[in-house]
Amino acid sequence: MTISHKKNYFSFFSHITVLFFPVMFFILSGCKSTSDWRDEADERASFYLSAAQKTVTGREEELVIETPGDTLRRRLLLDQNLTVFNEASLGIRDLPDSEYWEGDKRLKAAEDVGIAFNTTNVLHIGLEDALKIAAANSREYQAKKEDLYKTALDIDLESHAFRTTFSGMMAAAVNSAAPDGDRDTGYNNQMKLGSNKKFNNGTEVASSIAVDLAGMLSGEKDSAWGVIADASIKIPLLRGSGKLVNIESLTQAQRNLVYAVREFEQYKRDFMVGIASDYLGVLLSKRTMINEEENYKRVIISTRRSRRMADAARLSQSDFDQSHQSELSARNSWISARQSYEGVQESFKMKLGLPPDAQVELSDSVLLDLERSAAVFAKTEMAKYDPGEPGVDPELGVPESVDGGELKEKVEAAIRVAFQNRPDFQTNVDKLEDSQRKVLIAEDALRAEVTLGGSVSVGDGAGSGMDGNGNFRVNEATVRGLLNIDLPFERRAERDAYRRSLINLEAAVRSYQSAEDSLKEAVRRNVRQLREKREQLKIQYTAVSLAEKRVANNDLLLQAGRAEMRDVLEAQAALVSAQNSLFTAIKGYRDNEMQLLKELGLLDVTMDGEWKEESLDVFGLLQEQ
Repeated sequence: MTISHKKNYFSFFSHITVLFFPVMFFILSGCKSTSDWRDEADERASFYLSAAQKTVTGREEELVIETPGDTLRRRLLLDQNLTVFNEASLGIRDLPDSEYWEGDKRLKAAEDVGIAFNTTNVLHIGLEDALKIAAANSREYQAKKEDLYKTALDIDLESHAFRTTFSGMMAAAVNSAAPDGDRDTGYNNQMKLGSNKKFNNGTEVASSIAVDLAGMLSGEKDSAWGVIADASIKIPLLRGSGKLVNIESLTQAQRNLVYAVREFEQYKRDFMVGIASDYLGVLLSKRTMINEEENYKRVIISTRRSRRMADAARLSQSDFDQSHQSELSARNSWISARQSYEGVQESFKMKLGLPPDAQVELSDSVLLDLERSAAVFAKTEMAKYDPGEPGVDPELGVPESVDGGELKEKVEAAIRVAFQNRPDFQTNVDKLEDSQRKVLIAEDALRAEVTLGGSVSVGDGAGSGMDGNGNFRVNEATVRGLLNIDLPFERRAERDAYRRSLINLEAAVRSYQSAEDSLKEAVRRNVRQLREKREQLKIQYTAVSLAEKRVANNDLLLQAGRAEMRDVLEAQAALVSAQNSLFTAIKGYRDNEMQLLKELGLLDVTMDGEWKEESLDVFGLLQEQ
């Protein structure tokens, strides 16, 4: 390589070196780590969620979507040595690193959730524990939280359209050509910065400035620079102008987030009521199993007694066979009840987000409390049997209707409370406004388009490096004006969109009507069902008392030879049926009570599963007139 060629390359690399540091600064200043981007997304989503939560509930709740480092599910799988096919069953933080995944680089630091349960042996939990476990471990609940988070991200994307955005670009090139036999080598570098801003009335402003640096690496090795600056503006005057049209996407995104928060608030109530109902369902299944077991023991005792009586010729063989058949039937019912209890247990554990084979035991205290309350209520309400007067038609005591008397007024007051308290119902009202707004936007699209614009540009590029520096004289700036007119001769697509918007408004009105009627019907139905369950409690409690007396009396009469085996067996069957029906009525009453509280918006549920319920006594819906 000749000395001249070496100098050319040294000159080239010296220019590259001069440009390297500002280029790297330019690049690095616009780069963030993936964790920085994730944290920024969390910050923006949290900001919008907090604002929406204040609007809907008046309070803020942190929405955590990352899985904790050590979940209750994980602890049960490990401590109880349960079967695990893949590490994913333990959680995302247990996924092994591979060529596609490095968890430490992509996951936030694990948070200690402070598991306070003993998971080595059988896990004992109560109703409040179950609600909190579901909030922390349920896959369905977690998916709903993630959906809410993604809705918050949507609004950040829409709001970005009205922020001032900046852009940057750098380019460097080396050109070498030999058109006349002598090779000419040169370089060109350009740095460009720009900004854009869209205003909510539709006006768009853009500006940029570019710096060129060019030079030759051969020949005279001349160099040159140039600066180019330009700015432009577009102002819509008719179609596409005005705040309503231009911020529609942002407006709808903001309202969608409020709708999502409302929906999630009601979902929390639905979900937690479902968990509580399923919890009681497990206890009911357990109580049914116990009732069937006790009945099976009673029938065994009766059958053995009948065998001894038959051997002593005090009872026919047919009566013994009938008792033996009842024993087999009782055993079958007992086994079915046991299997049903185990199945209900497993289903409930899965709803909590726990393994179905985990050893979990539910506390009976909540059902025992309900049983005691039902007993106090039934004893208070029960009266001695009235034999009536001969020849007088009995008075049936028709239950009060929700459409008559004082109960009607109380139900209507409860419905008004539901309209006021239910956040998801307000969404149906707001969607009417959304549809009305869409009509106005569709009307705007039918108008003529008139856009006024302009641009200004000053400066020249650097050229090839042999042409001298570019000029940058403000008095020589190039100024352009623009007037664009699009008359509304062809608006078929816009016409159809306008017609659809009117149809959609009609549909929104019908949707609101349906929501209003559904809420009314739900409140009225739950009031009827709650009053029905209240009557069933009295009836079933009395039925159990009578059935217990029948069993005791018929057993004594059978031993005295004054009753048949069929009477004893019928009394025993009636007792187990009445016992099961009583606990079904207790659970049904509590279920309906929770459902009515939910429909009225009187359940306050937090993100982590704690709830507070108001009393229904204030409405007087259960008072007898």
